[in-house]
Amino acid sequence: MSGNLVESIIGAIVLLVAGWFLTFAYERTDMAAVDGYVLQAKFDSVSGLAIGSDVRVAGIKVGSVVENRLDPITYQAVVTFSINSTIDLPTDTAAAVTSESLLGGTYLSLLPGGMEEMLVDGDEISETQSAVDLLSLIGKFASGGSNSSEKEN
Repeated sequence: MSGNLVESIIGAIVLLVAGWFLTFAYERTDMAAVDGYVLQAKFDSVSGLAIGSDVRVAGIKVGSVVENRLDPITYQAVVTFSINSTIDLPTDTAAAVTSESLLGGTYLSLLPGGMEEMLVDGDEISETQSAVDLLSLIGKFASGGSNSSEKEN
């Protein structure tokens, strides 16, 4: 009977340490959502961009994706994201869905413009670039980049 009690206590200690470690890692790796102002952008494709994905300026995380939804009228993906309140972005900022590597890891990259007027909570970024489909690019490269229905003379 005392063996079961010791095993239960050790199990509880292991769970507490694991919980503490997960909390510590979550807070230290910038995985938490960013508090600040909310912006939107519309894209033709946001393949791989999920809720919680990073929003970066010059490779530095300044926000996170809050929501992805489909606009039923234009059939575009509407991405809602939050930006750290200490970061001011010009109104001519551009947004691009970018891959971190060939293996995946998609994030939203913001390219600030040069306007003096700044974006505020609820604004929409109009200059956008959708995700690039790497598999179709590789397929085009492998097939020589030509259309199979074209005939050379």
